[in-house]
Amino acid sequence: MMIDIGSVARVLLAVILFPSTFQDQVIFFAWGMDDDLWTALAKRLFLLLPALAVIAGSWVTIPSLFTVIFRHKRREFMTMMFLAWWDLGKSIVSFWGGVFKFVLLFIGDIIGLLKMIVVGILLLIRDVLFLPFRMVRSAGQSVVRSPVPWIAVFLTVFWCIIEALIFSYVTAPLVVDTLSNVTGEQLSFTMVRIPLFVFLLFIVLGSYAVLSNLVNAVTSKNIPSIVAIFAVEAVVLFVEVVFLYREFVDSLVPWFAQYSEGFELGVFWTLAIACLAWFGIRSVSWFLFASHGTPTILSVIQGKGVAAGPVEVPAPAEAKAETVRYTSLIKEEAEWVRRKGDELLSAFMLPPLQIVAATINFCTLLINGRPLFELPFASLEAIVSSKVLFGGVPTKAGVGQNA
Repeated sequence: MMIDIGSVARVLLAVILFPSTFQDQVIFFAWGMDDDLWTALAKRLFLLLPALAVIAGSWVTIPSLFTVIFRHKRREFMTMMFLAWWDLGKSIVSFWGGVFKFVLLFIGDIIGLLKMIVVGILLLIRDVLFLPFRMVRSAGQSVVRSPVPWIAVFLTVFWCIIEALIFSYVTAPLVVDTLSNVTGEQLSFTMVRIPLFVFLLFIVLGSYAVLSNLVNAVTSKNIPSIVAIFAVEAVVLFVEVVFLYREFVDSLVPWFAQYSEGFELGVFWTLAIACLAWFGIRSVSWFLFASHGTPTILSVIQGKGVAAGPVEVPAPAEAKAETVRYTSLIKEEAEWVRRKGDELLSAFMLPPLQIVAATINFCTLLINGRPLFELPFASLEAIVSSKVLFGGVPTKAGVGQNA
C-alpha cells in the first residue's frame, strides 16, 4: 500500500499551522475594529491579552505534542501540558475578576484618601481655632508649676499700679496748684498726671522694697541693719502718710461730715487714720502676695536672676499625650497609605502578569520539560527576580537528560 507523501505533508502542515486558521479572526474581534469606542475599549481590556495568550499557547502546544514521540517521561509531560492549559484558564478568569477587584479597591482607596484628607483638614482647623486657648492653658500651667512665684509678682506689680493710679488722681490737684505757683503758669492735669503716676509707682514699689529688706534683716537678726532699715521705713511712712494717705483721708472728710454735724477731724486724727490706712494696706498686701513677689522683683532689678539654677518645668501630661497621639496618628496614616498602595499595585499587576506567566510556562515546558512559574501568584513578593529564575533553569546536560 503506497502512502501519498504529499497528502501526509499537507496534513502535518495543516496541523502545525492550525492556529493560523482562527488567530486573525480572534485578534480582529478582540481588538474591536468595527465596534464603537467604548465597546472596543472594553474588548481590548478584557479580551485582547487572553486572546493573545490562547493563540501563543496553541502555537507552542502543537510542536510540544510532536516532541512526545521522543521524550522520556511522556505521561508526565502530557499531564504538565494539560496543567499548563488549566493554569492559563485560571489566569484568564483571575484577570477578569482582577479588573473588577482593582476598580473596587481604587474607588475604596480614593474614598478613604478623601476621608483622611477631610479629617486632617478638620483637625487642622480645630487646632488653629483652639491654639490660643491651649497656649493660655499651657502658660497658666507653666506659671502654676513654675518655682518662681509669677502670680505673686503679677499681683504685686498690679497692686502698685492701682495704688499709684489712685494717689495720682487724689494728689493731682495739689501737685498742679503747687507747680503752677512755682512756675507762674497754669498747668493742665494731662501734663502732670502721667509723670506723677510714674513717680508714685516708683514710690510704692520702693516702699515694698524697704519693707522686704526690713523683714530680711529681722529674719537674719542683724541689729544694725534692723535699726537702719527701720529708720528708712519710718521716713517712708512719714512721706507716704503726709503726702499720699493724708490726701486720701482728706478726700473722705466730706463723707464723714455728711453723717455728723459740726464734724472736725483735725490734724492728729487725720494723720492717725492715714497711718492706720497705710499699715492696713501694707499688711494685707504684704501677707497676701507682696512677701513673695517683692523679692523676685528685686532680684530681677538687681540682675541676680529669679532662681538659683536652671529648673526644668515638666511639660503637662495632656500636652505629652496630645503629641504622642498626633505622632501615632501620622504613623498610622502613613502605614495605611503604604499598605493600600501595595494592595492597589498588586491588584493592578498580578492579573495580567499571571496570564503572561502562564504563556511563558508553555515555552519552558517545550524547552525544559517543566513550567517555570508556580501559579497562581499570591502577591508581588511571590514573583521572584529574574536572576533567581535564571538560576533555576536546567543546564544543557539537564536538557539532554530530559530529552
